[in-house]
Amino acid sequence: MKKLILSLVVATLALPLFAQTTSKTLLNLDKTGVAIQGYDPVAFFTDNKPVKGDQKFLVKHDGAIYFFASKEHKDLFKANPAKYTPEFGGYCAYGVSRNKLVEIDVDAFQIVDGKLLLQYSKGVRDDFNKDTKGNLAKADANWTGLLDKKGK
Repeated sequence: MKKLILSLVVATLALPLFAQTTSKTLLNLDKTGVAIQGYDPVAFFTDNKPVKGDQKFLVKHDGAIYFFASKEHKDLFKANPAKYTPEFGGYCAYGVSRNKLVEIDVDAFQIVDGKLLLQYSKGVRDDFNKDTKGNLAKADANWTGLLDKKGK
């Protein structure tokens, strides 16, 4: 009986770890697996603008290929990818707040609470920012459902 209880406890504790390793992903990638249309994710933070990445500075991370404008940016990303990867798999944050997956325009980016948000257009970004916190909360709430329905 003790072995059965111990086995159940171990299985219960291990279940969340298993669930994390089998979670779905949902990424806005081109046909070759490149994220953010080949733009350098670090540059949005350091240069405050989209900068096209170079294929010679390439990193594969969580099913996506990222290009960087420099070795320095590549190294910054490798040291802390969670800081630089776009939220919501690189889809339009406002679209996700409306429970939709929408393409993006890299010029309509913004950094909110240290996170890279991409938007469909500058006009959509303006609409998102009419209630940034509320729309971000809606996007966060919708993201799990979108992952479940459309993720792989």
